[in-house]
Amino acid sequence: MSSTALTEWAYPLAESLLAEPLPRRWAHSQGVAERARAIAPALGSDADLMEATAVLHDIGYAPDLAKTGFHALDGARFLRDVARADERVVRLVAHHSHSWMEAEARGLLDELQDEFPCEQPHLADALCYCDMNTTPDGTPTNPLDRVNEIAGRYGPESLIGTFIRRAEPEILASTARVLERLSAVKRQPM
Repeated sequence: MSSTALTEWAYPLAESLLAEPLPRRWAHSQGVAERARAIAPALGSDADLMEATAVLHDIGYAPDLAKTGFHALDGARFLRDVARADERVVRLVAHHSHSWMEAEARGLLDELQDEFPCEQPHLADALCYCDMNTTPDGTPTNPLDRVNEIAGRYGPESLIGTFIRRAEPEILASTARVLERLSAVKRQPM
């Protein structure tokens, strides 16, 4: 599948799973894809891959797909087993936004790591950047406000609240690396 075809395939799939049952999650996913388009210059030939992954990253929240309660694993399994998605998309969805920490808290780390190898670090950083710079409603934000919003929504003592605070330094480091790559691309002579 060509990279453009991958993006054209991803949007209707994500919309079919999220738009009706979870309209706010669908808005977030579209916003994450918009962030991916904005950082395309730093992604080169992987720009379309990132946009497709961005719009699909949260499909594991779809009621029909939620099996374990861990959306990254549920979404990746659906993409691999049912949708037969590009393996790079599957791996990025499985590991998006430092999800290994949530997997560990849920007792699912071995399953995640056994089933889905990690994708290239610069792509994992890019997806984290896009996700953590987008509000639940799909508008731009910054990672500090996003982490605070997530912790506030779930509660600081909840599994998600604890995970997101633990992941915060990694989220900020991912964001810094993406901004550094963007800056380097902008400094290159035309």
